[in-house]
Amino acid sequence: MTATLVARGLAGGYGHRTLFDSLDLTVAPGDVVGVVGANGAGKSTLLRLLAGIDEPQAGSVTYSPADAFVGWLPQEHERVEGESVADYIARRTGCAQATADMDAAAAALGDPSLSVADADPADVYSVALDRWLASGAADLEERLPVVLADLGLDLGGTPPELALMTSLSGGQAARVGLAALLLSRFDIVLLDEPTNDLDLDGLERLEAFVRGLRGGVVLVSHDREFLARSVTRVLELDLAQNSNRVFGGGYDAYLEERETVRRHAREKYEEFAGKKADLVARARTQREWSSQGVRNAMRKSPDNDKIRRKAATESSEKQAQKVRQMESRIAQLEEVEEPRKEWRLEFTIGSAPRSSTVVSTLSAAVLRQGGFTLGPVSLQVNAGERIGITGPNGAGKSTLLRALLGRQVPDEGAASLGANVEIGEIDQARSLLVGTQPLADAFEALVPSMESGEVRTLLAKFGLKADHVGRPVGELSPGERTRAALALLQGRGVNVLVLDEPTNHLDLPAIEQLEQALETYRGTLLLVTHDRRMLDAVELDRHWRVDTGLVTEL
Repeated sequence: MTATLVARGLAGGYGHRTLFDSLDLTVAPGDVVGVVGANGAGKSTLLRLLAGIDEPQAGSVTYSPADAFVGWLPQEHERVEGESVADYIARRTGCAQATADMDAAAAALGDPSLSVADADPADVYSVALDRWLASGAADLEERLPVVLADLGLDLGGTPPELALMTSLSGGQAARVGLAALLLSRFDIVLLDEPTNDLDLDGLERLEAFVRGLRGGVVLVSHDREFLARSVTRVLELDLAQNSNRVFGGGYDAYLEERETVRRHAREKYEEFAGKKADLVARARTQREWSSQGVRNAMRKSPDNDKIRRKAATESSEKQAQKVRQMESRIAQLEEVEEPRKEWRLEFTIGSAPRSSTVVSTLSAAVLRQGGFTLGPVSLQVNAGERIGITGPNGAGKSTLLRALLGRQVPDEGAASLGANVEIGEIDQARSLLVGTQPLADAFEALVPSMESGEVRTLLAKFGLKADHVGRPVGELSPGERTRAALALLQGRGVNVLVLDEPTNHLDLPAIEQLEQALETYRGTLLLVTHDRRMLDAVELDRHWRVDTGLVTEL
């Protein structure tokens, strides 16, 4: 079944704060709407409103037909303890809820006391059965292993009904999330950051799935290439201008049109400001001339020279009339509000004295992790080299990094770390900043040379202000913890920079600023990313591909 979603005059936020208002959006079958905006602009809030999870502050969201099967797939940072892969997929596809509703309706058929008041149990069961069939629950058990096998997800021989989500790596969990999406049968799909932790193969599958859907899609993503390949329109939530706007065309067309719109807004304001300043200056001059004319007339005209006094008075009145005309023209000007400057994450990467010429060496190194083996690997990282590292999830990239940084001793062969190596790192799990300590205290412990006031000033520069620094680190959003990790890179001197999927949870302006910061960084760089535009934007000297435990240089 195809369906249409219509939002009218929608306003959303939390508490007394409104993040966006007067938002109109229609999502018809085949539409793929990308929602973009700075962190905190309300993108996830919007998806929750469109899904009917939360109530809007104003406006409405309607579906046509009213019983459309809407799938909301939020970012999930925590996996439910004890939940199996099969249970997770059943929950994410809506099959679990559809099954529970049908079972409850069937029970009410047999026992009317369980039925909903003023509802015919037979009608309720009929609706529940239709929803159960539409969700794909009837054959989910047969389809699930086929999709998992196609995605190459190895659960070590454990069936998906028994394999626990908490036992999976980040890459494996991302594959299961992708499987849930591929197995879903929603009429309208709402996706929040679906690209996080997906490798290049997973991204291509996701793009093909989104492009092939007959129903409408609204998605939030910071992956620029994914947006460029997938979306048909872009909805921008502009927090700085307190506005929202839908741009036709794809993502690249949006970037061009946005720049044009912003340039025109600036030009319109500057034209208005110039006209107003000119009229104000002319009015001021007219007033000065009028006052000066009266004083001169009084000084030069004798008391009995009534004719000359009358002429001077008439001249002064004419000047005053011109002043009133200028003031009237100023009042009639159509007020143009000055475009507000949006907050930008501007930072540099702190540098430390140069390390030894050879930063790290692996000599026929073999590293084993459970049933996985990396190697034998022989590599050398030299000071100042910029190396990009790519490969499928589970291929051994994280193991390779641990070996290069001296954090995992090879089972065979040798590894050595150079002298005077100062490592700055953003790992995939953002594990430097975790726990129950307030952010300011946790940060200060990692940068003991900084005073408390300096720590708060630095964090504020990264958008982490008074309401953030006192909160436990574990309660911060992934985006906030990523910005705190970037602040660490500026606060500490480093000569070896390790970035493992740094674009996850960063908004588009922050990603672009990170790329600019990397342009001026002169130390050694190890960059692990699946962000295709970042790989093109960042200057690299070497490119390693890790696949099935082997490392090749491209």
